[in-house]
Amino acid sequence: MKEILKCLAEGKISIDECETLLKAENIRKLDDVAQIDTSRKDRTGFPEAILADSKDYDDLLTILKRFFEKAESNGSIELKNNIIITRLSKERHELLEKDLAYLKDDGIKFDYNKRAKILIIYKDSLVDYNQEYAKVGILTAGTSDIAIAEEAKIIVEQGGCEAITSYDIGVAGIHRLFPQIAYMVEEDVCAFIVCAGMEGALPSVVAGLVDVPVIAVPTSVGYGVGADGKVALYSMLQSCAPGLSVVNIDNGFGAGVYALTIAKNIAKRVRLSKE
Repeated sequence: MKEILKCLAEGKISIDECETLLKAENIRKLDDVAQIDTSRKDRTGFPEAILADSKDYDDLLTILKRFFEKAESNGSIELKNNIIITRLSKERHELLEKDLAYLKDDGIKFDYNKRAKILIIYKDSLVDYNQEYAKVGILTAGTSDIAIAEEAKIIVEQGGCEAITSYDIGVAGIHRLFPQIAYMVEEDVCAFIVCAGMEGALPSVVAGLVDVPVIAVPTSVGYGVGADGKVALYSMLQSCAPGLSVVNIDNGFGAGVYALTIAKNIAKRVRLSKE
């Protein structure tokens, strides 16, 4: 860091180059187990998230403990961004809260969404909306798709964007769909995230009705040939509604980040047009 600042002071690099190099320096290595990218939100608009279900519990705990050790300054923990842990089982969540209970003395809080299986560790506020961002609409075909939609919702909110949700409005009862879409259009959403299993028809219907991006999320809901979500995925990829974007099976996280990217870039263009 000193070398970077020295180069800036000597005029060898620009302020923008200095900022980029300092962001790279903020990637911290933790016991050869994992790296937490503390500058991801500055670069991409979305903070770091830790995928839990493929990690050994002891490794996951080590990552978090070391992070909080490095975040401590003058006897107090400084938490610049909320920590997001995805695909975390209820049992592991309970263990983490127990093993990290000492953090509560520093004002650290835990919020667990059992449907989405996401734990948010935060200090000041659980959600901090950016008023420049437009809203995102999130729909599901059935109640079985709600877990994936909730994952997307939390990711959208943690990125600073308000989400409007409406669940169980699939093509099996399509009369329920139109009032909800009309409401979201009135709220001027910048994107729709549509989660569906079985034959995956709902995103195509929505994409044929609106003039904003539609992000389709196939879910592993169904039986027979559709049991693992591939039928829904293929149906969405083969949609006759042009412009439909499709993420991987059960990838609510990816859909949420994609929607945030849309919101962030719209806000940037609006801001630049006013300057």
